[in-house]
Amino acid sequence: MRRLFLVPLVLSLTLLAAACGSGSNSNGSGGGGTASGDDAAVVNGDHITQATLDRRLSEAACSYKLQKKTFPKAGTAEYQQIRAQILQSLVQRAQLAQKAPGLGVEVTDKQVEAQLKTLKSQYFGGSETKYRAELKRQCVNDAEVRDDLRSNLLSNAIFTKVTAKATVTPAQVQAYYDAHREVYTTPQTRVVSHILVKNKALADKLYAQLKGGASFATLAKKYSIDPGSKAQGGRLTITRGQTVAPFDRVAFELRTGQLSKPVHTQYGWHIIHADKAATPHHSTPFAQVKASIKQQLVQQKRNAALQTWLNGLKKEYDGKISYAPGLAPPATTTSGTTTTG
Repeated sequence: MRRLFLVPLVLSLTLLAAACGSGSNSNGSGGGGTASGDDAAVVNGDHITQATLDRRLSEAACSYKLQKKTFPKAGTAEYQQIRAQILQSLVQRAQLAQKAPGLGVEVTDKQVEAQLKTLKSQYFGGSETKYRAELKRQCVNDAEVRDDLRSNLLSNAIFTKVTAKATVTPAQVQAYYDAHREVYTTPQTRVVSHILVKNKALADKLYAQLKGGASFATLAKKYSIDPGSKAQGGRLTITRGQTVAPFDRVAFELRTGQLSKPVHTQYGWHIIHADKAATPHHSTPFAQVKASIKQQLVQQKRNAALQTWLNGLKKEYDGKISYAPGLAPPATTTSGTTTTG
């Protein structure tokens, strides 16, 4: 569970959280060392104590209380799920801390201090007193906050490192634009009014009255069976290609101010009046969207690079994580489905 005031500072690493800690051994033993009575898990020799897990669970309960929620009782499925999530986050931290030196990634005390200073300034106006009071309210201490900040900085630095080569060429950006032109195209729209009735005889009668000068809005409110426009006197804004074909064709062919003869569709008989000129079809120029397309494609490549790295990490830690009895996550296949063992 995150500190309430730390949430905005944590950059999203959803893929990291989802795939990083699955290399487990469900029987409590593994190549990383056996979990002793004091351990919740052992990650390649690094011990995560039961006391640490219990402390994090207490903080989670405090967070629930602050949000006026009832924390699940020990032994319930909801409690076990929260406990498993917390333990996996601690396992993931240990993995990343072990991998960081090999990647040339390091988080210094100076960086942590700078991040903490930003936090204090953003949430507490730089007041140490207010900061300490909030720590007490959230049932945490300064050391734990610093630990969280260090972990966040480390995970973000690793993300940057393993995705550094994710780039796209101008040709790839252009190709994406060409293949998705419909996304960057605004179709024609038009404001029209129409009256929908069930039979042609009534449609012909109303058409004659309209040609004779009767009020379109008055007749629409009285006779139209279209619930979406009846109350507005038949008026609606349509988009080219979004209405049934016969209606769409006539509505966009009419001159502004022109009245159509009754038009038959699967819904009945329509009399259409072109209230305004159609807006022109418009395509957003490539120059206006190439920056956003590039950003999107780079992010996709970064996500793919991260996932590749995480898949390798999962294989590397297979058999190197052990858990105390009852704390191991379910064994999974490579497709992510739970095995029965």
